[in-house]
Amino acid sequence: MNYLKTLTDLYRLKKNVKLSAKKMKSLQDGKLRKLLRFAWEHSAYYRSAFEDAGITEEQLDTLPLSCFPTIDKQKFLEHFDELVTVPDLKQESLREFDAGEAVDRKPYQGKYHVVHSSGSTGKPGYFVYDEEAWNQMLSGIIRAALWGMSMLQILKLLIKRPRIVYIAATDGRYGGAMAVGDGIDGVGASQLYLDIKTPVAEWIRQLKEFRPNIVIGYPSAVKILAQLMEDGEVSLDVERVVSCGEPLGASLRSWLEKIFGTQVVNFYGASESLALGVETDPEDGMLLFDDMNVIEVENGVMYFTCLYNYAQPLIRYRLSDRLTLQAPEEGEQPFTKAVGLLGRNEDVLWFEDGRGNREFLHPLAIEGFCIEGLKDYQFRQTTKDTFEMYAETEHDASRDRIRQEMLRQMGEILTEKKLDYVQFYVNFVNEILPDTRTGKKPLILKGKVA
Repeated sequence: MNYLKTLTDLYRLKKNVKLSAKKMKSLQDGKLRKLLRFAWEHSAYYRSAFEDAGITEEQLDTLPLSCFPTIDKQKFLEHFDELVTVPDLKQESLREFDAGEAVDRKPYQGKYHVVHSSGSTGKPGYFVYDEEAWNQMLSGIIRAALWGMSMLQILKLLIKRPRIVYIAATDGRYGGAMAVGDGIDGVGASQLYLDIKTPVAEWIRQLKEFRPNIVIGYPSAVKILAQLMEDGEVSLDVERVVSCGEPLGASLRSWLEKIFGTQVVNFYGASESLALGVETDPEDGMLLFDDMNVIEVENGVMYFTCLYNYAQPLIRYRLSDRLTLQAPEEGEQPFTKAVGLLGRNEDVLWFEDGRGNREFLHPLAIEGFCIEGLKDYQFRQTTKDTFEMYAETEHDASRDRIRQEMLRQMGEILTEKKLDYVQFYVNFVNEILPDTRTGKKPLILKGKVA
């Protein structure tokens, strides 16, 4: 991103915070109608889906969004090539690009930013942003990261060239890593990536050398940094902490703010739309970016429509997050509030060898498993140096082959983390169910460590 363009785009987007709720609704509806018409004209999938639902072209400008058909990830993957609005985007070509190219922020064909969303249930899915959509999204995440700051305060911060550390899964085309990296470049800051698979000793070395003053990352990973600070192994002067990628619990948030001595900004995003909302005060709730997306909840199910991505429109796309919505009140900021759980919260596995040395394994270091015939998996720590892996397979899959591949991949990850002493076992189960409270499957099952 160009530095001046970044600041100009940020300034324009920040002005929306001062709109009235009525003007925000009008802005949102105008963007929605433009998107619906574009999808009708340029996406074979949406044109067919709308017509099958009895929607005519004349109704695109007036029909309530709730009347339009929904789509989920499975249907999205099945109809990827017909859904996108540009002919040179093909799902199989993206898989080849992902498999054959070095993992970096290089766009596909020099113009499409590809976000890899593997999950744990099969082949990878890809969410694609063209240059315009990517830049709009980056403005959204920068606005969120610097939420509550005036443009003058932001300029004063950027003049000092902040040093930003990002702690998360960074060795793949994960949306967070790519967006944070491009966003940091856009504001001219220095950056350090700390991958969750990197040993703690290396974290400490790099942190001491880089001396970050802004921290961004998964709350469970930021928690590890805070523990290092509390134990006196790292000393940092941090101005702002941004939590993203996982839900942030109130008790963890309070503890992080105590350790870092600064406010924690809770950012809400997904691979499908990396800029969904922000929370700076739990009492105020999560503010959803109505100027960038439309979020609906029907019968407990969440659907969202991304208003800025025209290359790969997502209209009434189902997310498994669970929340309730609250309309803005008079005199408040003009954004819808999200109340309740957002996303999936995971624990970190901590192991200890016979000499008392401790090392962690983050669940997202192993979330990228993609083995033919493997449908789902979970983990449970059983002792200080053992854990179990539960696997759900397709009916006709070879469990022996899957077991060997899981053991091989897990062994490589443990070796990289210097956890060779940890023993692990694979157990096959008939079905792995999601958490009944969140609607998402916990990778790490709760259990006492002996």
